[in-house]
Amino acid sequence: MIHYSFMVIEALNSLGDETEVRRLLSFIKECGYEGIELNLDLPPAVPLGQLERWVGEAGLVIPSFLTGGAYSRGLCLSSPDASVRQRTAEHLIRCLEVAERFHSILVVGLLQGFRKDEPDPAMANERIAGCLRQVMDRAEAQGTDIVIEPVNHLQVGFNNSVGEVRQLIAKVGSAGLRPMVDTVHMNIEERSLTQPIIDCGPQLRHVHLCESNGSLLGSGHLDFGSVLRALGQINYEGFASVKVYRNAEIHDAARLSMEYLRNVTH
Repeated sequence: MIHYSFMVIEALNSLGDETEVRRLLSFIKECGYEGIELNLDLPPAVPLGQLERWVGEAGLVIPSFLTGGAYSRGLCLSSPDASVRQRTAEHLIRCLEVAERFHSILVVGLLQGFRKDEPDPAMANERIAGCLRQVMDRAEAQGTDIVIEPVNHLQVGFNNSVGEVRQLIAKVGSAGLRPMVDTVHMNIEERSLTQPIIDCGPQLRHVHLCESNGSLLGSGHLDFGSVLRALGQINYEGFASVKVYRNAEIHDAARLSMEYLRNVTH
């Protein structure tokens, strides 16, 4: 059985006062979601104790935290500067402490960097793998999984396809480092929306459901029915986060996307 979460892209403290945020979380729960996916920055936008209370009161969990925002502060796994790579690894290790507290996974994508950071993809992957081995030592010790998001070539310089991500994971060699899929990126990089899911099989750890135009599910051309059937074929029982990042107000995005998913699965 797939569990649905809703990705709240904005920092919670930017969405209004405490009452408004708590109402939003309750609304997301009422729509039928079991969790929310959040961007994680350090220090966190909302004190962790407060975040625990808000999420718990709404009856939600946080299955996953995004980590890419730190790239805008100069962190990068493929940087030619060893000190930058070390700071990036240390940042992810600190993020692991938050993930452990919330029993969440960490999503790594943008932190891999761009070709402007390192033009040679082979060299970039050596650096990325080296940093991830350091991070995974801590992740394995505390039992937290990290997923690598295959992000399209317009937004990340390396490991854009699911196959490339799986090769990177094999290179790192940690059982706690797992692949994920994102439908909007697969639409750009893959020949099929379903074969990469089948290829991942039981190793698949996380899913982003995002329409081809980044708006409400069903407003573009992606066949989410086939995606969900493929997830059923591999007996996927993790979370799938609905991601809507344009042309929709957050309440409409949560409600209408869940209504669409319910219609697709019936």
